[in-house]
Amino acid sequence: MNFEIKYKDARGRVGTLKTPHGIIKTPALMPVIHPGKQTLPVSDYGAEVVITNAYLIYKNEELREKALNDGVHELIDFTGPIVTDSGSFQLSEYGDVQVTNEEIVKFQEMIGTDIGTSLDIPTPPSVKRERAEKELIITLKRAKEALEVREELMLNSVVQGSTFPDLRSECAQKLGKMDFQVHPIGAVVPLMESYRYQELVEVVMASVSHLPDSRPRHLMGAGHPMIFALAVAMGCDLFDSAAYILYAEDDRLLMPNGTLKLENLYEMPCSCEVCTSYTPEELRQMEKEKRTELLAIHNLRMSFAEMRLIRQAIVDGSLWELVEQRCRAHPFLLEALRSLKNYSLDLEKYDPPYKKSAFFYTGPESLNRPEVYRHLKRMERISPSQKLILLPRSGKPYSERLYDLPQTFYKVVDNDSSAVAGTGSSRIPQEDMQVAVVDVPFGIIPLELDQVYPLAQNESPADYDEDSIKMVKNALRDYIKGFKEIIISAEVARKFALEQVLSLEDYSFQESLKIDVDDHKRIIMIADYQFGSGAGEGLFNEEVKIVKSRKTRKIRHVYDGDELIATLRASDGVFVLAKEGARRLHRYLPYPKNRVVVNEDAEPFAREGKSIFAKFVINCDIDIHAKEEVLIVNEQDQLLAFGKSILNGKEILNFNTGQAVKTRKGGL
Repeated sequence: MNFEIKYKDARGRVGTLKTPHGIIKTPALMPVIHPGKQTLPVSDYGAEVVITNAYLIYKNEELREKALNDGVHELIDFTGPIVTDSGSFQLSEYGDVQVTNEEIVKFQEMIGTDIGTSLDIPTPPSVKRERAEKELIITLKRAKEALEVREELMLNSVVQGSTFPDLRSECAQKLGKMDFQVHPIGAVVPLMESYRYQELVEVVMASVSHLPDSRPRHLMGAGHPMIFALAVAMGCDLFDSAAYILYAEDDRLLMPNGTLKLENLYEMPCSCEVCTSYTPEELRQMEKEKRTELLAIHNLRMSFAEMRLIRQAIVDGSLWELVEQRCRAHPFLLEALRSLKNYSLDLEKYDPPYKKSAFFYTGPESLNRPEVYRHLKRMERISPSQKLILLPRSGKPYSERLYDLPQTFYKVVDNDSSAVAGTGSSRIPQEDMQVAVVDVPFGIIPLELDQVYPLAQNESPADYDEDSIKMVKNALRDYIKGFKEIIISAEVARKFALEQVLSLEDYSFQESLKIDVDDHKRIIMIADYQFGSGAGEGLFNEEVKIVKSRKTRKIRHVYDGDELIATLRASDGVFVLAKEGARRLHRYLPYPKNRVVVNEDAEPFAREGKSIFAKFVINCDIDIHAKEEVLIVNEQDQLLAFGKSILNGKEILNFNTGQAVKTRKGGL
């Protein structure tokens, strides 16, 4: 396989796909080239890969002869990678094509296409299930046949199944077991044309969740830039667009947040060469052919700019914010985004836990991001203390801003088996008290975790919306059940309307309350949060030495005597293991937790500290996320090295190319 992931965010991937005519950088947009009509040099405007129709070439005697003699690259005057469709579009439009699956697959190979396509049956949305099932059987049969007749041709095989998620999943799973290189998701154009974006989400997620992670996914017919970010976040890597020319012919301009009609424009909308060289009136007075060409250039520029923006967002870790911005451009896109909360578990597994970008809360949809879901799940790793005190938000980090706390508190009574809060004091014993801040969007943030990403690296409005209040209220109600005594700031109770769900009584401290966060308790809780319950005790005993930064006074290193155990990374507040830390974590965590298991061939390279490639991995913890600290072991569970995962556990096992782990140290 020739696909390799470089960066990840949500389910989105920045990657590279090697083809005979060059490397495709994904996510990528493939302009549709009509083999007999194309005049616009799309490579001049950013195209690195294009798609054309092999069936149209096959049916036209002149085009067929030239393609067979000179190749498809010469025919359409494009030197980069070319993907060809098989005639499925014509089949969906006209109900029949005059070519067999075997003939069109062989023809695509003969004309030198880089990635060809089998002749699938594009079952449209909303048909009866009986039809969808019958046509799916034909699609799968033809997919298998295409593999038997091709020689060296890289092949697409299209996921079909209409709007039946289980059929889409079945098709994806069966195709995934065959030797294809790319998987388009087909017959979705009618959904996009009728703004049925929520159904599009169901179709895409049912497909990508059952396709191999090691192969790119192509969302067929998705050519409008307003859909790109959402589709990429769901795991789509390739897009094709005839929209740039079709919209131009209709005097319409593509934008990331919708479509503009030339007849309504007073000013041109962007800074491309067309918009800066012509006024709307000049374009309206122009001859149709010239105007169409110029508007097509704008549409290409805008589409490629959006794709570049998406790739950068993935690298920065801010893809979800871009998705939320784009989906607010249309009510049905926003509806589709909200439906992604049904796939929180899947999305969380693919979303890296640590990112360059801060978490910006942009509205209720942000509550459904993987970061929020992950935090609430990881809070289950934190053992409850005897007492809990809940405080309102302050400046960040919270533990450094709690100097003058409000004097009004409530105690919780009749909280299931919880006892009534006892008499307070001005100094809260840290060993039996957990102190946490209540804030949007993460709900409960223990002070010991207030420097961990994204709990410190987030911003949200102080004026909470109804959805966030409801979410935090529910999270609090569940979380406090593990404590015997609960004290809540009156401000917290008021903001989140806790009197509606809890029995509260007045509570007063004897004097001004000041709170100190114990350093040892902090490192224990961070380790539990990062690696799992009990990991803190496994890593850090009572004798460890904690070293702080002289400048910031924040914890930086943890030692056992002169032996470094781990470093607390300043950028995201999580532990980076040293050799002793890796040894301790290996002793504590049961196999295969946090482990990547390599074969005999890779063992000496791992011991030397060389990075681990996916093809040498024979097993791993399926729950590993990208960018996490992992242990590298052999089949006997001997610790060889440790480092940072590039992929998640499922991807590591599925890929056969590229790096799986960036090794930090070997020789253990």
